[in-house]
Amino acid sequence: MASEKRLEVVTCTAPVNIAVIKYWGKRDEELILPINSSLSVTLHQDQLKTTTTAAISRDFTEDRIWLNGREEDVGQPRLQACLREIRRLARKRRSDGHEDPLPLSLSYKVHVASVNNFPTAAGLASSAAGYACLAYALARVYGVESDLSEVARRGSGSACRSLYGGFVEWRMGERADGKDSIARQVAPESHWPELRVLILVVSTEKKLTGSTAGMQTSVETSALLRFRAEALVPARMAEMTRCVRERDFQAFGQLTMKDSNQFHATCMDTFPPISYLNDTSRRIIHLVHCFNAHHGQTKVAYTFDAGANAVIFTLDDTVAEFVAAVRHSFPPELNGDKFLKGLPVEPVPLSDELKAALGTDPTPGGIKYIIVTQVGPGPQVLDDPGAHLLGPNGLPKAAA
Repeated sequence: MASEKRLEVVTCTAPVNIAVIKYWGKRDEELILPINSSLSVTLHQDQLKTTTTAAISRDFTEDRIWLNGREEDVGQPRLQACLREIRRLARKRRSDGHEDPLPLSLSYKVHVASVNNFPTAAGLASSAAGYACLAYALARVYGVESDLSEVARRGSGSACRSLYGGFVEWRMGERADGKDSIARQVAPESHWPELRVLILVVSTEKKLTGSTAGMQTSVETSALLRFRAEALVPARMAEMTRCVRERDFQAFGQLTMKDSNQFHATCMDTFPPISYLNDTSRRIIHLVHCFNAHHGQTKVAYTFDAGANAVIFTLDDTVAEFVAAVRHSFPPELNGDKFLKGLPVEPVPLSDELKAALGTDPTPGGIKYIIVTQVGPGPQVLDDPGAHLLGPNGLPKAAA
C-alpha cells in the first residue's frame, strides 16, 4: 500500500527547445517576465533530453539536488522559486477541496537527481530542459495538475516552452504578476513530419557570458533591443506562426535566420558588447548562405542561441547533401565514425559545382560532431522503476 511506502518517487524526461523567434531580456528579473514573446521548436528526446527523478519522504531532513552526478546547492534562488511555487500550488489544490490521493504532508522534503544526455551550459538550452523536467517531476510527486508555465519559468524563462511538444509560443503577457506570461502549443510535433534539425556542436565549453547576466546588460544598454522587442517582434511572431501552420519552409527559414542575426546584433549593441559566436559559427553562416545560393532557394536555415553552436533547420530530403557539405567544409579530425549522432544519414557525394560554390578552404575539426534530430513531444513520465536516478534510500544510484 502507498501509505506504507517510505518514499514517493517520480521520474520524468523533458526536451530541449530551440527558439526561432528569440527571447532576450526581462521586464521583471524575479518573476522572469520577458520583454517580448518568443516561439520555439521542441527537439526530439531520443537525441536530447533531461531525465529527472524527484522523491519525497517523511525521512528526509532537508531538500537536496544532484545534477549530472554532483550535489548542487539547493539554496539557489531559482531552484527555491520553483520549489516554493510547486508547494504553493499543492497547498492551493488541497485547500480547494481536491482530495489528495497521496497521504503525504506538504512539509516533506524532496530529493532531486537530474542528468542531461548532452553538454550542460554550452548554449544547447540545457537549463530549459532541466527546469521543465524539474517542474514536471515535482508536479507529479506533489499531485499538482495546474499549468506549470509559471513554475518552469521561475527556473529558466525558456523552460516554459519545453513543457510542450511541437511548436510553442511563450506569450510575454501584460500583467505585472505574470499570470498571463505562459507557454502554449502552436502546432503538435506531428504537424511537420519532414522538418529536420541538425545541431552543429562547435564547442562544449561553458560560455563566457551566461544568459542571465548577458540579458541584464542588454536591457540596460541596448537601444536596439528595446526597438526589436516593441517594433519588430509582434509582427515576426504572427509571421512565424503562419510559416509553421502552412509549413512554408522558405519563409520559415529566412525569418529564422534574420531573427537569429538580429538577436546577435542586439548582443553586439550591448555595452560592453557580448559575442556568443566564434569564427566557426561565422563560417557556418557563410556555408549556409553559399549552399542556398547554389540551389537558388532557402533549403537550410541556421539559428544560434547564446552560444557558438549552430542549430540548422532543413527538410529530410536535404539532410544528406547538407551533411556532406559540412563534412567537406569542416573535415572531422579523428572521430570520423562518431561525427554523426542521432538519426541515420546516408552518405552522398558532393557535386563539383557545390564544392566550388562553397568556396572557402576547409577548417578541419571546426565542428566536433553533428546531432541529427527532429521535432518531438513534450515531457514524459517513465513508469519503469529501473529508470529512477535515486535509490530506495533517496540517494543517487551508483553509476552502472
